[in-house]
Amino acid sequence: MSSYVGVLVSDPWLQSQFTQVELRTLKSKFVSNKTQLQRFTVGDLPPVLSKLKAFNGTIDEDEIKSVLDKSYSNAEEEVDFETFLRAYLSVQARGVEKTGGTKGSSSFLKTSTTTVHHAINESEKASYVSHINNYLRDDPFLKSYLPIDPATNAFFDLVKDGVLLCKLINVAVPGTIDERAINTKKTLNPWERNENLTLGLNSAKAIGCTVVNIGTQDIAEGRPYLVLGLISQIIKIQLLADLNFKKTPSLFQLVDDTQDAEELMGLAPEKVLLKWMNFHLKKAGYEKQVTNFSTDVKDGEAYAYLLNALAPEHSTHVALDTKDPTERAKKVLEQAEKLDCKRYLSPKDIVDGSANLNLAFVAQIFQNRNGLTVDSSKTSFAEMMTDDVETSREERCFRLWINSLGTATYVNNVFEDLRNGWVLLEVLDKVSPGSVNWKHANKPPIKMPFKKVENCNEVVKIGKELRFSLVNVAGNDIVQGNKKLLLALLWQLMRYTMLQLLKNLRSHSQGKEITDADILNWANRKVKRGGRDSQAESFRDKSLSSGMFFLELLSAVEPRVVNWSLVTSGETEEDKKLNATYIISVARKLGCSIFLLPEDIIEVNQKMMLILAASIMYWSLQQQSDTESNVSEDANDEGDASSVAGEITNLSIDGGSESSPTAQDQESLAKADKDEDEADGENNKDA
Repeated sequence: MSSYVGVLVSDPWLQSQFTQVELRTLKSKFVSNKTQLQRFTVGDLPPVLSKLKAFNGTIDEDEIKSVLDKSYSNAEEEVDFETFLRAYLSVQARGVEKTGGTKGSSSFLKTSTTTVHHAINESEKASYVSHINNYLRDDPFLKSYLPIDPATNAFFDLVKDGVLLCKLINVAVPGTIDERAINTKKTLNPWERNENLTLGLNSAKAIGCTVVNIGTQDIAEGRPYLVLGLISQIIKIQLLADLNFKKTPSLFQLVDDTQDAEELMGLAPEKVLLKWMNFHLKKAGYEKQVTNFSTDVKDGEAYAYLLNALAPEHSTHVALDTKDPTERAKKVLEQAEKLDCKRYLSPKDIVDGSANLNLAFVAQIFQNRNGLTVDSSKTSFAEMMTDDVETSREERCFRLWINSLGTATYVNNVFEDLRNGWVLLEVLDKVSPGSVNWKHANKPPIKMPFKKVENCNEVVKIGKELRFSLVNVAGNDIVQGNKKLLLALLWQLMRYTMLQLLKNLRSHSQGKEITDADILNWANRKVKRGGRDSQAESFRDKSLSSGMFFLELLSAVEPRVVNWSLVTSGETEEDKKLNATYIISVARKLGCSIFLLPEDIIEVNQKMMLILAASIMYWSLQQQSDTESNVSEDANDEGDASSVAGEITNLSIDGGSESSPTAQDQESLAKADKDEDEADGENNKDA
């Protein structure tokens, strides 16, 4: 396993303007056009740049030409990569100016990573460092490095090896990472550091962070604005964790009827927090409505009313009687300190309207004293809204997967946010570029119901073109929020995406489609050639619950990644859970982006088993593609081709080759496919 080397630019300032993800994407575009055009000139830039997704719909080819004419007088001048990057920045600056700032977002999790402004907020940095010092001060590994001094850059140095990132994720969502998989040594080699960072980034995605513009190299370099953006998301997820009905059933006190309850369940956590705040402010006699955590709270009045309502024993009118906003903010924080709620902001942060820190402050107040009681008259709402465990797990998996794709709309609740069809169209455009005709799409907010139906009809149409099983399914079924139908559709989308990724690596396989049986066959052969005994008859094989098969598969694709001294026999329920949590962390540590839970392995959830195996397969084949120098050496492996082409060719279940499965294998694989087809058909029938 080789250490990661990023795209390097000779000009340090220019390098600092881009994330590694952006550099890799732009380098690919540059090389592609240079190869196609042979001589890539300034005159070729406008049509090339106008086709980039970053500028699509914001700035056209003529405007780009106008921008570049000011910087480059000679259209015949040949373009190198650095010139290409500088031209990109010039056009981007024009686009930002034209739209009046960076792209906004409906959710705090869609943290902007624009390459135009990279200034960091020192107050936010100090608050996040304080949070880390508080929650990780007793950690056996980190306590020798803590507390961090917020006045220095020690924080950015400490995050570079990935350990702090992984530990903080486990504080935010306990149990996300099996800490046995974290490399914790005083001095880590490049492989071990990269593994920690890969584990951290994949786990961040698995708890709901948006990390599409962040690579391991960016964290390894300690880039302040990217590190703070990621840490901010993790901390907010922790602070807002209780803002849902499962953890805080008393939130139903905020609603009056079933329709309100359904609407509240579909809101983003920070919107629920605002609703909670306004609920108490209204009772306290505050006449204004708080709609944000910046301008609406910067005078401190709302805070004074809120704290008086929640903590009458500390109630005082001193803050309200104070006319100066800064002095009022000081009084508010003095009152909050009595509830142990002061950690995240200073009086200046309130007056300046720092949205992130004010949100953290209000969330801390909610955690310490939410002022809600369980209303027995509204328990029917809670009972009505409760999904079965498997449905909830699948909703969580698909929601996190959608958000990991980098769609413009952040999904907070699959069953609510997908009903207008827009997000599904965004997903389809990601997994099958060019499949969506956006001229036929209706962008939110959508007031007319028939417009939502039009979007959903388009989703069904494209799904059928992609050969999804959508018999007797109409757009109106999606609009009505049919849960079984939505889950069945999302499963087909996720499966299609994984199979397409694998198919794209099949450069010499005559374009044959990958099947579930191919993936199972590959996994069984990989384990067998690794000298292990485990074999799976299908992805619903109950023996998979012990975890041994996937541990042996992971070890077969990368021998050094599994520490066998940590593996249990998988016989008891406790041992199975230990193995399952270890499998997920080891797979993420390798580079697999997966969203299943240990329970999915223990209960042998067929869908999640397939995706897990396919993710490992994709990683393995990528490594072979990236290490073509090992082709001749690997070719000596009995019956197994060394290159991606060879590996993929052997996946074809057509007989006649040494590595083709036996007749018994073919029969079991065919049965597995048939079982899955029947299951899919049953899902759609139920829907």
